[in-house]
Amino acid sequence: MSIYKLKGVVQHYAWGGTKFIPNLLNVINKEQAPFAELWMGTHIKGISKVETVDGEIELTDLIKKAPANKLGKKAAADFNNKLPFLFKVLDVNSMLSIQSHPTKKAAEIGFAKESKTDIAVTAPNRTYRDDNHKPEVMVALTNFWLLHGFKSIEAIQEVLEIPAFASLKTAFAENSIFQLYKTIMEMPQTEVDKLLAPLWKRLKPLHEKKELAKASADYWAAQAFVDYTIDGHFDRGIFSIYLFNLVNIKKGDGIFQAAGIPHAYLEGVNMELMANSDNVFRGGLTQKHIDVPELLAHLVFDSVTPAILQGTTISDVEKVFKTPAPDFELSQIVLAKNKEYRSTQTSSAETLIVMDGTVVANFNGKKLAFSKGESFFVEANTNYTLSTKGTGQLFKAKVP
Repeated sequence: MSIYKLKGVVQHYAWGGTKFIPNLLNVINKEQAPFAELWMGTHIKGISKVETVDGEIELTDLIKKAPANKLGKKAAADFNNKLPFLFKVLDVNSMLSIQSHPTKKAAEIGFAKESKTDIAVTAPNRTYRDDNHKPEVMVALTNFWLLHGFKSIEAIQEVLEIPAFASLKTAFAENSIFQLYKTIMEMPQTEVDKLLAPLWKRLKPLHEKKELAKASADYWAAQAFVDYTIDGHFDRGIFSIYLFNLVNIKKGDGIFQAAGIPHAYLEGVNMELMANSDNVFRGGLTQKHIDVPELLAHLVFDSVTPAILQGTTISDVEKVFKTPAPDFELSQIVLAKNKEYRSTQTSSAETLIVMDGTVVANFNGKKLAFSKGESFFVEANTNYTLSTKGTGQLFKAKVP
């Protein structure tokens, strides 16, 4: 065997939707539980399993048997005999935390430093859970909303004209995004409540009457007031909603989150591919651990113009969403009737998931059929083709 049926792991985070992933997996969700993420990979929080001739085993165990053969010689050498990426489907029903991720070097330093303390890797107040960076690329499967990077200086100046934010002008006197954000993140909670109270007073009736549009930061701020006001205290992450770029990504387009770029997913379904890490710096809209010094030390405080990825067509069936990340590359494969996908680069391992239709993989004189929602792992140096009697759509992860 060189292609293995793969069983991912569902993460039932509270912000997840109840329909998309169950429908994808053909699972009945009687309890209407949140199905937030489907993980395909070897991360310790959700290790996928694969079907082998000897039965079902964890993907990590399959790779351990012969890392160079399974991952490819270069990938095995470059990534310490480990699968370097984590492949996901996300269904964002309510907004996620304001967050960013460290560089590889920062992760190594931070993890080593924190490991010398008595804070367990799994502890909720732990900042570095591993020594890896966590760049991410996503492609929207539905209309998708997110926050991405700081706005321009001019746009931030306009934000500070909002009466509730007027007192922050002094912190932005020298147009320093760092100083402004530092002031917000270190501000006493009493001051946060005082500044945000008039904003909520203005937004609350508009929210209740459903008069706010998603293209406005006011819409998401009002939702954050509802979701994250705890014991009468407002979440300082609401400031970030106005300071970051509000981005609407159309189905089929994508975006890349580099190290240090602040972002937050707000609503929609996407395919996400990232380095195999769980390191997150949080800046609000969450009840999880917020480490302000680390956040301020590693954020990118430059203004960002969001770059929407539309993919690069490399064949009549495949489109690649290229990024600078050395750990992963994401492709979309669309098969029309009588069209065939032929693997063109097999020097690294690949993971694929069928999003629509039934697809047949032909390899080494064998055939395996995969239906909607099924995924499979392809070991390095495997020549294969994919075909369908009707139409089919897949996403593929590999090492570039």
